[in-house]
Amino acid sequence: MNRLTTPWGDVALARSPEDPRDPFRAWDASDAYLLRHLDESGIPLSGTVAVVGDRWGALTVSLAARGPVSGASVVQITDSLLGQRATRAALARNGAGDAPVRLLSARDTPPASVDVLLVRVPKSLALLEDQLHRLASAVHAGTVVVGTGMVGEIHTSTLRLFERIIGPTKTSLAVRKARLIFCTPDPSLARVPGPWPLRYALPDGIGVLSGRTVTNHAGVFCADRLDIGTRFFLGALPVRRGPERVVDLGCGNGVIGTAAALGNPEASVVFVDESYSAVASAEATYRDNVTSGEKAEFVAGDGLAGMPDGSVDLVLSNPPFHSHRATTDATARRMFGDARRALRPGGELWVVGNRHLGYHVRLRRLFGGCEVMASDPKFVVLKAVRR
Repeated sequence: MNRLTTPWGDVALARSPEDPRDPFRAWDASDAYLLRHLDESGIPLSGTVAVVGDRWGALTVSLAARGPVSGASVVQITDSLLGQRATRAALARNGAGDAPVRLLSARDTPPASVDVLLVRVPKSLALLEDQLHRLASAVHAGTVVVGTGMVGEIHTSTLRLFERIIGPTKTSLAVRKARLIFCTPDPSLARVPGPWPLRYALPDGIGVLSGRTVTNHAGVFCADRLDIGTRFFLGALPVRRGPERVVDLGCGNGVIGTAAALGNPEASVVFVDESYSAVASAEATYRDNVTSGEKAEFVAGDGLAGMPDGSVDLVLSNPPFHSHRATTDATARRMFGDARRALRPGGELWVVGNRHLGYHVRLRRLFGGCEVMASDPKFVVLKAVRR
C-alpha cells in the first residue's frame, strides 16, 4: 500500500494482487504531474472524462475521490484485468465507491463523446495507436487531450501518433523525469479505421501450426511475428492423447493452446491471460484453426486463481518477466504456485523461459524437482510434475 498526494488530498493505492512485499509503487511521477497540471490549469473536469491506460487506478481514483462534480463522469479504459481490479479496490478504500465511474476494457465500446481525454502512455506503441483510433470519433473540437508518461516512454513516434490521429501535438518540460503531452483535436482529420487486429500466417516447420493463421490485437506480445521463445516451445510440446484439461497460462495470442488442441482433439483447453486483448486474440486464433470450438474456454483472469484445486492435467506457459517497464519474476512465481495447486496429482507444468531467469530453482522448490525437456543457448523448456 502506498499513498499518492494529489491537489485534492491523499489517496491510498496498491497494485493487484496486493502483496506487502511488492517493492513497486502503484503510481509514478507522471501520474502526479498530470494531476497537478489539471488542477493548476483549471481544466474543467466536467462532462465525460476518459482515462486511458491508467495502470493501477492512480488517475481514475484521484479524480473520483476529489468529490462530486455536477454532470461529470469518469470512464477508465484499460487492457489490464489486474489494473481494473486495483482501481475497483482503491475506489472502495478511498470512499469513492459510489462515484460515477465506469470501468471499461480495451475491447469494450468506448464512450460516444469525450470532453476530457487523459492518456497514460503505454509501453506498447501499437496499443496506444489502437486506443487513439478507437477514441478519435469521440473527440470533438472542445475536447481537452493530455497525455503523460516518463521521459523514457515518450518518443517522437509517440507524438506522431497523437498528431496523425487526433491533432497538433506538443510536449511539456520534464519534471521529475516525467513529461506531459498536449494535443489539440483537429476535426478536419479523416477518421480512418485502425490497422488492428493483425492477422498473419505462421511459418512452416513448427508442427501442427505450420502455415496456420494467427490473430493479434494491439498490445499483445510480438503482435506481428512468432516470437522465438514460443517457436522453441512449439518444437518441444508434449504429445498427449485422451480427454484431459489443458491450460494455456498467460496465453497471449493463443498459439500454444491452439497447438495443444490440434495435437490432441480430445483435450479441452482453457486460455487465460490478464490482458483483455490477449484473450480476444487467443479466441480468434483458436476459432480460425480448430473446429471443436465447444472444448475451449477463454478467461480474463489472474493466473489460475479461479481454477479449482486438482482440476487440471496439463499447464503450458511462457511467463512474462516484465511488469510494465520493471523486470521481475513475481508474475512467473505466482503462475507456478497457481499451477501446482490447480494440477491433479501426476499433472504436469511445462514452461519455456530464457535460461538466465533460473526458473528451475523455483520449480524445484515448489514441485520437489523439475526436468529439462529441451534447451538451446538462449531458452530452456522445463517440466515439473505435481506429486
